Amino acid sequence: MKSELHVPSDLSFLNIVETWLLGCLKIQLGESVDWSRQSSRLRLALVEAYSNAVRHAHKDKPNLPILLRLEVKNRDLALEVWDYGEGFDMSNYYAPNPMEKQEGGYGWLIMNRLMDKVDYQLQIDGANCLKLEATLPELVK
Repeated sequence: MKSELHVPSDLSFLNIVETWLLGCLKIQLGESVDWSRQSSRLRLALVEAYSNAVRHAHKDKPNLPILLRLEVKNRDLALEVWDYGEGFDMSNYYAPNPMEKQEGGYGWLIMNRLMDKVDYQLQIDGANCLKLEATLPELVK
């Protein structure tokens, strides 16, 4: 199953983005997933990715849309968040030190803890792609 959503660069659309993701997944996977556990994890990863694109990549370009792509094969999901900003050079990223009470910079760390794989590619045909991947465990009864 594949699905796409073009959404404005506006945080007021967060609920729509979350509903789209979880709705697609529930249609595809039904009750075979423990949604009480998995939905929080997936929502947080998506909210972090989408809000970063809005707040950082499109901060000076609010009229540009963000493209979300979802692909589900069996229990494996891949979620792509495409933006048209300058991009972020990951070689300049250093994980925050919690002892220093740093205000930002936790997004990459959070997404990597929540998902099985996180990949970021700069400037593919004029856009940047953040790809989040996870395998959803089967519901144990």
